[in-house]
Amino acid sequence: MANPGYGKRTAPHERPRSERDFAHLHPRDASIASYVDRLPDGSDISVKALARALPYGQCAVRTTLNRLQEAGHLRRGSECVATDQVLLWVTRTFFSRTARDDTWWAAFAHGDVPKEQQRPTRSRSFILLASLGRAAPTLTLSSADCASLEPQVSEWFERGATEAEVLQALTAGLPTPVHHAASLVRRRLRDKMPPERVLPAHRTVMRALECSECRAPGTPEALLGGRCAPCRGTEPDGHAGPPGAVQAGQVRDRMSQVRAALVPRPERPSVRR
Repeated sequence: MANPGYGKRTAPHERPRSERDFAHLHPRDASIASYVDRLPDGSDISVKALARALPYGQCAVRTTLNRLQEAGHLRRGSECVATDQVLLWVTRTFFSRTARDDTWWAAFAHGDVPKEQQRPTRSRSFILLASLGRAAPTLTLSSADCASLEPQVSEWFERGATEAEVLQALTAGLPTPVHHAASLVRRRLRDKMPPERVLPAHRTVMRALECSECRAPGTPEALLGGRCAPCRGTEPDGHAGPPGAVQAGQVRDRMSQVRAALVPRPERPSVRR
């Protein structure tokens, strides 16, 4: 596992795992991506850690991680985490089994990603009613009873009730015997309907992504394929960069200079948690 505040973080709303998840990648990239996909959140997926665990050298692993970023499976950046005392910026490496485009990653950085999930065959309310007999055998319902009572349970959920609260309301203090389970459940759902709850306001997400080449932070919209405009050798509109911009062929030399402290790295609001 990585140090606290670092390591893998799975992107939200992933699709179910399948054999074709990484079929569009080179064989080596697909192998490493499949390995990373199966690691739990918080795992160390740095170049050195992956090279120790896999039959590939650090250079090959680094190249693959950059390709995964270009393909939309990976982004590196930082995220603001709130504690009881302070707000901390911690390093994150986000991995997505599903390849995402730059627009999706930009929305993710702003905490505005739409959910991608299929409608379940049975609703949450129907499933609760169908399993009611396990908690209280005298309240076993038929399929028709579940379909009839489903809207009332859904209204409970819309008011913020949990499954445990609905079950408690329906099964506590049952009479003996129960002559008609559906009628009893319908009456309890009506008579014990909870008041509407005020839900907390939407939490503002504070995230910043960084370039895979120079590691400089940038706006998500500007990091096309995970790289900033100078490292791509272009301005955001696709034209050649201004005088003094780092061109594509000079990126590695620039990185070597940064590592050698010849050129100060830009200050980053990132601290280890």
